Amino acid sequence: MNRIDQLFQQKREGILSIYMTAGFPELDDTVEVMKAVQEGGADMIELGMPFSDPLADGEVIQQSSQTALRNGMNIRYLFEQIRGIRKHLHIPLVMMGYLNPVLQFGFERFIEKCAETGIDGLILPDLPLDVYEEEYRTIVERSGLKFIMLITPYTSEERIHQIARTSGGFMYMVADSSTTGARSGISHSQLEYFRKIEAMNLSIPRLIGFGISSHETFLKACEHASGAIIGSAFIRAIGDDNKVSVTEKAKAFVQEIRRGSGTSEGMPAP
Repeated sequence: MNRIDQLFQQKREGILSIYMTAGFPELDDTVEVMKAVQEGGADMIELGMPFSDPLADGEVIQQSSQTALRNGMNIRYLFEQIRGIRKHLHIPLVMMGYLNPVLQFGFERFIEKCAETGIDGLILPDLPLDVYEEEYRTIVERSGLKFIMLITPYTSEERIHQIARTSGGFMYMVADSSTTGARSGISHSQLEYFRKIEAMNLSIPRLIGFGISSHETFLKACEHASGAIIGSAFIRAIGDDNKVSVTEKAKAFVQEIRRGSGTSEGMPAP
């Protein structure tokens, strides 16, 4: 069974997914940061593939991508880095990025490498739903990967139902119509949006992302979905220029998000 499906079967609420940029802060930090995130209590990792023109990302993630690219990160090297990662990690791993670098690498070859490496899911925000269904869905589903799709506050109900039927694993609820980035809290309009999606009684699990940055906003998001995704706040925390090691910072950040949440720390190892 795909690890994403296994996670949502075993744990219905309080799921914490951490987005990290591969090759940041240093080129070869990727695996050690992933291990620290799992040790800290995360349930899932979204591994960002750095791209020069990340349109959906805010300033913090854009800067981390630029740093990773300057460090020498690319898809080929990333697959080399995470070869054998399943000796160390049992939680689900999702690749997240943009279509252009994947097409340059070769879409089918990319999916094959994901499956070989132990990747469980894929998020490509700029791959249109109709193009995915017509050209790529068969390739992805044949590999056993879950293709995770996004909805926003402006997505129509008809489109949401269509995405719910197509998306695999879970649905990514974008909490804000702007780019990614930490926010100080969750607005009234966002709460209305969360409640609207709840009322639709969709069969697929949902995680809320964009703007979740603290223990408090994580708990609030968990009231309206199976859990939440944190990216910019994590990137900022591990990129802080101080004498604490990046792995200590990564683990401490996840533990702080978990603090007092009443959720179990991560998915039990098989």
